[in-house]
Amino acid sequence: MQPSTVQSANRFERRRAKTRQALIGAARGILAEQGGTDVSIQAIAERADVGFGTFYNHFDTKDDLFDAAVADALEEYGRLLDTATGGIDDPAETFAANVRLTVLLVASHPEITGILRFRGLQHVHSGTGLGPRALRDLEVGKASGRFHIADARVALSAVGGAVLGLVQLGATSDLDTAVAEQTAEMVLRMLGLSVEEAHEVATRPLPALS
Repeated sequence: MQPSTVQSANRFERRRAKTRQALIGAARGILAEQGGTDVSIQAIAERADVGFGTFYNHFDTKDDLFDAAVADALEEYGRLLDTATGGIDDPAETFAANVRLTVLLVASHPEITGILRFRGLQHVHSGTGLGPRALRDLEVGKASGRFHIADARVALSAVGGAVLGLVQLGATSDLDTAVAEQTAEMVLRMLGLSVEEAHEVATRPLPALS
């Protein structure tokens, strides 16, 4: 293949990826704002600033697009937490930091938390976002004896429901650092830490989100 042909192919793939991401970005915005998918493909295309017919070059149906948008937002969310907590060795501190950062995301990343409010619960056990990362941390904590839980998946359901409930509360109330720490402390106690240790771990210095 000639260099000019390779360059043209690369440009085409970059444009294609950019258009696909524009559609996903438009769908993410719609989900965060209204929680549902009751919007026309024409409106989505206009919001993404692409042609109507272009939509079908990337997605077969509107549902396919919104599924991709949820997965994209949850994966971004998971990467944010991984980056922030990657240097923490204690699984209890990692878990507490992830809970606290999730609460604080309500103010700093409203689009992601908007999607979490509307779609998070049904994706707690999905393969993207916080779910698989939280399950990993729960299993590490259980194996090390840090957490006293019988089944990491059951613990994930309980913890995920509690945290997402608080994220939902953030839609109508201000959630501050103190609320984030209280939530993390309650979660750690749920996982088997003592009252004193849960409080100490939940109030350690918190890493920053990028």
